[in-house]
Amino acid sequence: MSDDIDHEGEHGGGPGEFDDAVLEEELRRAAAVLDPVPAHLRQLAVEAYALHDLDARVAELTFDSLLDALPVRGALDVPRMLTFQAGELTVDVEVTGDGLLGQVLPPQPAAVEVLHGPRPGARLVADDLGRFAGDAPPTGPFALRLRTGAEVVVTEWLRA
Repeated sequence: MSDDIDHEGEHGGGPGEFDDAVLEEELRRAAAVLDPVPAHLRQLAVEAYALHDLDARVAELTFDSLLDALPVRGALDVPRMLTFQAGELTVDVEVTGDGLLGQVLPPQPAAVEVLHGPRPGARLVADDLGRFAGDAPPTGPFALRLRTGAEVVVTEWLRA
């Protein structure tokens, strides 16, 4: 009985063994035709990887006024208060419709970047007291990247 498929691998595999690289390539081609990854999803994956900071410490959200504060009756357009913590470093942020205000504690100068996914973020500067401000309120998911001397800290991502 004749078999049209060569079951021997290129790397000296015996009868009945497949070459993994050839099989993987055939499966990739079949998946690309039968179930392709949507272009926008592929682009988001590439952009998310590009934003990945291997050396950065992640500042965890420890307070969010939307979740942790008691609402005040009759108060309208209340700013959102956020606190992030990474070791001894604390970042307090107030998000309003006019922008954001923040402070790095302990007070120190820092370069602050407001990340919005693939778009370049606003670049802010924290003064010697750790204070920074931006006049554009974040829209959609955002995070902050702080550079304080040799340290890089990135906050958790939140939806504005």
